[in-house]
Amino acid sequence: MKLTLIAGEPSGDRLGAALMQALKTLVPNLQFHGIGGPLMQAEGLASLFPMEELSVMGIAEILPKYRALKRRIAQSAAATLAENADALITIDSPDFCLRVAKIVKAARPAMKTIHYVAPSVWAWRPGRAAKMAAYIDHVLALLPFEPPLMQAAGMTCDFVGHPVVSEPLALKTPQTSPLILALPGSRRGEVSLLAPIIGQTLALLKAHHPTARVALPTVRGVAPLVRDLTRDWPIQPDIIEDATHKRAAFANATVAIAASGTVSLELAANACPMVIAYKMNPITLWLMRRAALVDTVTLVNLVSETRTIPEFLGPDCTAQNLAPALLSLMQNGPATAAQHAAMHLTMQRLGQGGEPPNLRAAHSVLKALNRAF
Repeated sequence: MKLTLIAGEPSGDRLGAALMQALKTLVPNLQFHGIGGPLMQAEGLASLFPMEELSVMGIAEILPKYRALKRRIAQSAAATLAENADALITIDSPDFCLRVAKIVKAARPAMKTIHYVAPSVWAWRPGRAAKMAAYIDHVLALLPFEPPLMQAAGMTCDFVGHPVVSEPLALKTPQTSPLILALPGSRRGEVSLLAPIIGQTLALLKAHHPTARVALPTVRGVAPLVRDLTRDWPIQPDIIEDATHKRAAFANATVAIAASGTVSLELAANACPMVIAYKMNPITLWLMRRAALVDTVTLVNLVSETRTIPEFLGPDCTAQNLAPALLSLMQNGPATAAQHAAMHLTMQRLGQGGEPPNLRAAHSVLKALNRAF
């Protein structure tokens, strides 16, 4: 059995690697092809090209790289067809992955196409579900309210749970001074825009907490840029690339300032209070706000049906706004308690305590392929 998997982000690389690991326990002599990062490569995938080339987000941000991405889409589709795999499994990164799937399905209608992570049609562009149904057969959903939306558009869909609920957590240890997690994102554009604002925020926090320390977990693709952009921060961060040290930082952090994204769920799993910050091209922000169907971008807010996680986006993303929100959480008062309750509810709703999500996803893939296991 051969499977082609395509991931375009570090979060997709984690999902893909966990899925590959589970599939290997169920299917003998399984072969993998496609595109992935270091985690998927460690599970046996030889990436067609470096996954980091695909880590671009935002309409205005994509335009300068459009031709290069278009060539990679064509190359990925051609390689998928040449491998003649049993299925194409695309993982998140819909702007890239779904374009590849569309080409593959047009050329070979019988090939099974599976998309892991339902596009956020509940947030914006709801018409995407109907369009992708023309070339996606089956969807693996991370959020419990997504399957009916996918099924209504004509695809089969299973809620498989979010992997964050089964990821190992480090033990909390006593801290002698506040530990602030700085999480400026995993894309170069995100880091470039957000790192200076986090640095300014830390200057304000240091005035109240002079002994505070900063940990900055990052990923391979942006680590050199992170080191360059944080040289002048008023509190020099401990820049972390190792997974074990990252888990320890998440477990022991007092508070986090984080770019919008799935990292909010990692923080929730560790009961770490947070403030969400995001700076983007003004054109991208304007277009997204016009199309938005929900009033929050934070998954903890959405899944828990609360609005306890404060967000500062676009022009609101300033040190003068971020610092007071963080200082409030560092007092461990009502705002912190409300976040802890929302985080606990979020983890329950995402499948905590049930079958591991990667195994549920593997079973769902094999069911979609009508394979016994």
